[in-house]
Amino acid sequence: MRELGPNEIIFILAAVRWTLLLSLVAFLGGALGGALVALARTSEFKWLRLASNGYIKLFQGTPLLMQLFLAFFVPGLFGWSVDPWTAAALGLSLHASAFLGEIWRGAIEVVPRGQWEAATSLGLRYTPKMALIIVPQAIRIAIPPTIGFLVQLIKGTSLASIIGFVELTRAAQVINNATFRPFTIFALVALVYFLICWPLSAYSKRMERKLLVAAR
Repeated sequence: MRELGPNEIIFILAAVRWTLLLSLVAFLGGALGGALVALARTSEFKWLRLASNGYIKLFQGTPLLMQLFLAFFVPGLFGWSVDPWTAAALGLSLHASAFLGEIWRGAIEVVPRGQWEAATSLGLRYTPKMALIIVPQAIRIAIPPTIGFLVQLIKGTSLASIIGFVELTRAAQVINNATFRPFTIFALVALVYFLICWPLSAYSKRMERKLLVAAR
């Protein structure tokens, strides 16, 4: 064992950039997939609604840890070598797309029916109706729960440590194995997660209050 010193603390803090980068990549990938899922869930075609609903149930009904394991190990069955970074980004993006898709589906359906009927009465077909009338209103409604999910996604990146990706939690595990100072190390990690997530949570709650005031 060695002492816990400045170099070890710096190593842990330096891993924050990988947590943030993984969160960003997973959120962007999830946003792209989530938009497609949300549009499929509100589509005029029944087969698209059924397929997207099955996708959501699959990823919401299975543990994120299992999804990361499958993203890491399944490609190897087909002879494809996947590094921990790619597997973590893929697994978290698929996970995020299911949850964001359902969040945004709810936001779309919350838009007052009068708006849908007005767009239909103007002769707008599905695509322009969604692009010009419904989605712009749904975006405003979806901001608070989307930010709330982003907080969960940031914390969820800690599970990527189980497949060998060195983010904040994995870096803390490495240093703890060398110094055996779990209380100090993981208290520091908890503080870092709090400093990242608390401003987002506070912003989400503020946006919720604004929406409630606007709705009155």
